Amino acid sequence: MATLIDHLIKLTDHRDRDLLELTLSKALIDLVPIQRVIVARVVSEEGIKRWLEVATLDAKGGGKVVDPLRVDFQKLPLLDDNRDRLRALQNRERIEIAWAGEDGPRITYFPLFAETLNDDEGALEIHSASPLTQEQLQTLAQVQHVFRNMYHLLAYSDRDALTGLLNRKSLDDTFYSAVLDELGEGPEPQSEALKAAVAPGQERRHRVPPNYWMGTISIDNFGLLNDKNGHLIAEEVLLLVARIMNNTFRTYDRLYRLGGEQFAVLMHCPDEALVLAAFERFRANIEKFNFPQVGRVTICAGFTRITPDDSPSTALEHAERAVDYAQHNGRNKVFSHAELVRKGFFGDALKIGAVDLF
Repeated sequence: MATLIDHLIKLTDHRDRDLLELTLSKALIDLVPIQRVIVARVVSEEGIKRWLEVATLDAKGGGKVVDPLRVDFQKLPLLDDNRDRLRALQNRERIEIAWAGEDGPRITYFPLFAETLNDDEGALEIHSASPLTQEQLQTLAQVQHVFRNMYHLLAYSDRDALTGLLNRKSLDDTFYSAVLDELGEGPEPQSEALKAAVAPGQERRHRVPPNYWMGTISIDNFGLLNDKNGHLIAEEVLLLVARIMNNTFRTYDRLYRLGGEQFAVLMHCPDEALVLAAFERFRANIEKFNFPQVGRVTICAGFTRITPDDSPSTALEHAERAVDYAQHNGRNKVFSHAELVRKGFFGDALKIGAVDLF
């Protein structure tokens, strides 16, 4: 059986935050005599918060890992549906529920993070046949402490320093791990397989599920806004646009700043009409917001369905061409790349590198 040091090495060996919850669960199952581990994260949409159990692992085998991009939000339980878990989260304390006598089985809840950063909230749920001893609680606390440190370290490296949104490097990592449809392999083997299969600097292309979408967003006339109001005011506009993005899109949609006034969104959605509605909602929220010292600001957005032959660069290029079309046809608009192709406004041949994304 792996030792505490072995599991700490595995936790600190990761470069992908999406795998940390599963690694944490495996460590606790190995090191502490428990029956089940559940890692539950808080996700929100239009101000409503729900529980998403991203990782579940049983001591006797079995479990699941959920891709947050692919969940049906409306089917997730509300926070109040598990009040003990919610209490642990809100009070930042351990909650122990003995449901069959003082010495019998129990469920113990812990806040997943010591403090909330970048809207990261969650709870750790431990099922055990008897009360956890002080030594076992200490082991659990040590492993969780390393998990928290690694999570925040990776979160810092994945985020844009100004806005707190995810950065371009993170987009590549997500595209190659969360989005790719690998056959029958768990997250860790999948990640290692990807690393081994691709030489550094090469672009990777795999089969992908049909309902992933990439969108890009550009602030209209940002250069003029910067020249007129100055760099500090322009940065404030970027920060407010990022805040409106966070308040408009779903928690589990991946939001990025590509650089300058350009942003991106990676999402999983069943059809084009719903994706268009999401970007239109964001466009309208930006248009009606009163930006201090600037007033009215508008954006253009374009989006594309990710295909089996896409890399991050080709998907971004498709979306960016739709943005360019919007900017040359009145601004303050959202277009689907596929719809523009269907209408014959431009062909589907790409010229990678023709648009400066950075």
